[in-house]
Amino acid sequence: MKFSAFIFDMDGLLLDTERVCMDVFKQTCKSFNLPYLETAYLNIIGRNESGVEEVLRASYGDTMDYPVFRKQWKQTYLNIVENQAIPVKNGVIELLQWLQQQHVPMVVATSTNKQLALKKLELAGLSSFFSAITAGDEVSKGKPDPEIYLLAAKRLNVKPEQCLAFEDSNNGITAAIAANMHAFQIIDLVEPSDEVKAFGHHVFSSMHEALALLKQQV
Repeated sequence: MKFSAFIFDMDGLLLDTERVCMDVFKQTCKSFNLPYLETAYLNIIGRNESGVEEVLRASYGDTMDYPVFRKQWKQTYLNIVENQAIPVKNGVIELLQWLQQQHVPMVVATSTNKQLALKKLELAGLSSFFSAITAGDEVSKGKPDPEIYLLAAKRLNVKPEQCLAFEDSNNGITAAIAANMHAFQIIDLVEPSDEVKAFGHHVFSSMHEALALLKQQV
């Protein structure tokens, strides 16, 4: 195969966590008597904590006491994902098993902090597939900035252009492309924007489609 490494986002790509997080966000908005601003929420997908705060403060302004809101939203979410396995997305196991047989390193590059990412992967039974995790709390700039992808490639001692990144979000794809990586986008909650479509990368509706293309390239 032509790639030296496969780099995976986690939430919304490997694990069906984005729907859990969105549902908890909606519940938290209701408890604070705030409207659910769908555009704002979809724009935070793929971002690290500082990026989430920036978007939500800009969208809600003084109507949201962000630190208090964030604390309740985060704690409710953590009570779920730290204590039960989040469902693995359709086709993920088949793809990971096949890639494992190609003997090419697989790593995770997620906006989630490292300890929580490790916990999620462990509970879902995916930890053994990956040799390393690069996490949101290890970089100063989150996706759509390419820093997390460049760090992942550096740790693997491979050139970014030799890597294939798997992402679901527009922010994640923008980061991977900016890092000069090849990228597959598997749609979750957010359709590719016109700006993202212009990158010309492969877009799939499922991991099964991505796997079928990779098998053709062997």
